Amino acid sequence: QVQLVESGGGLVQTGGSLRLSCAASGSIFSINTMGWYRQAPGKQRELVATITGGSSINYKDSVKGRVTISRDNAKNTVYLDMNSLEPEDTAVYYCNAVLRAQRWSNFVTYWGQGTQVTVSS
Repeated sequence: QVQLVESGGGLVQTGGSLRLSCAASGSIFSINTMGWYRQAPGKQRELVATITGGSSINYKDSVKGRVTISRDNAKNTVYLDMNSLEPEDTAVYYCNAVLRAQRWSNFVTYWGQGTQVTVSS
């Protein structure tokens, strides 16, 4: 089985910073894309940032310049550094990973359980 475990969420004031981490563990042969998504109350889940195995990165327009995604392939971990946080960034943040459990397996998308980020004004 594969598990994605997020950490690093919390309560921060406007203008503050947080670092989210997400570690994948279990039966993993290779990981393709890893990413962060968020879901605010009453809204659909939306992409924040993704990073491929070749380090190609994509950001949601509204977070560009404030957010940095990175990954440590040796640790199967993806990070999200967030600066200049705004109340509009308040949401549950989910990580995901597109990976193969075995050499011959298809790629499957896994999700973490989510971590709450709250930005107070």
